[in-house]
Amino acid sequence: MLENERPQPQKDTPPMRRTITAAAGLAVLVLGTHPSKADGIGNPARGLEYAKANCAGCHAILKDEIESSPNPDSPAFAAVAATPGITRTALSVFLQSPHPTMPNLIVAGEDADNLIAYILSLKIPAETMPN
Repeated sequence: MLENERPQPQKDTPPMRRTITAAAGLAVLVLGTHPSKADGIGNPARGLEYAKANCAGCHAILKDEIESSPNPDSPAFAAVAATPGITRTALSVFLQSPHPTMPNLIVAGEDADNLIAYILSLKIPAETMPN
């Protein structure tokens, strides 16, 4: 090697590059689409249990309690579910943000997924709503 020559980096062979790319793609596919993490579906029954233990002191949590929250400033879960445009993402952001009218409570992770699934299960299907 001459004095001012730099060593050249060793290049991956095309088959090795394909193997690495395929392995990386498979890892993203397998890890990135795990149902409990990727879409945050949650379990409505567990969400109801969480709501009974943590939310029922202020909120009406059952489907037929649309206007009867123990705290008049706390919306009923059925009313939240009926909010036009309510989505899993909107509820997730709300539950993970501190609010002055709520106790110092941030719901995250599996508890949030379950609670969101429960709240969204209270939605009245559009086809059964009165015109």
